[in-house]
Amino acid sequence: MARVRTLLGAARVGHAGTLDPLASGLLLVLVGRATRLARFTGVLPKRYEATLRCGTETATDDAAGAVTAEDDAWRDRDDGAVRRALAEVAARGEQVPPAVSAKKVAGERAYALARRGEPAELAPAAVQIHRLEVRRVALPDVDFAVECSAGTYVRAIARDAGRALGTRAHLTALRRTGIGPWSVEAATLLAGATAASLAAALRPMGEIVAHLPRLDIGPEAAERLRHGAKIEADRVIEGPVALAAAGELLAVAEYRDGLYAPAVVLVG
Repeated sequence: MARVRTLLGAARVGHAGTLDPLASGLLLVLVGRATRLARFTGVLPKRYEATLRCGTETATDDAAGAVTAEDDAWRDRDDGAVRRALAEVAARGEQVPPAVSAKKVAGERAYALARRGEPAELAPAAVQIHRLEVRRVALPDVDFAVECSAGTYVRAIARDAGRALGTRAHLTALRRTGIGPWSVEAATLLAGATAASLAAALRPMGEIVAHLPRLDIGPEAAERLRHGAKIEADRVIEGPVALAAAGELLAVAEYRDGLYAPAVVLVG
């Protein structure tokens, strides 16, 4: 983030979801007023390619953590058993986040508690795994691809798959390949990036909220919106709505008490 800020000379730079330290791949970077739209990317599914290794479980559920449990039962498992275990995990609809994660416990991040040696009991969280494809089974390693909701920990998928297989497992490789409509193939490499290459890679802000319902409004309503005022509209849409005029994204608003109240104003 610091590199992008420096190259673009931007006062504000944000992102739409961190990557684990050992992970690679796509990071959606928001610049300037676009940072105000980060909250609306939370519903976008994310895509990953990953590798789990059977036989050991770690404190972080990936290769960065100390080994906490070992089991050789994977040696008696076959391809079919591996696929069934991952399918079972994908169908659960919830998962317990890793002990070392950004989840909050009594107002404090779980990783902060873990660093102090105060293990926290994390409650299961609702997640959606839209697709999980086993790419290669070469035990003790298993390569797989997954498309899941924001907030899903692929580390936890590896851990739970090991347990479902009757052994232990942790994640050894992770690459984010996509977020919503964006893919890593179309991304700009940070290594060797220049101010010109990053500027050329910038996309219109409207793409960030393209998944939201859209209302086109007239000049008078647009002027009111520029000053943060509520506006009328002839359509009632529940939830966040992208408001635009003359092809320009002006704001994201929500319908309340007969009017659209701006949650984020992008012009003015």
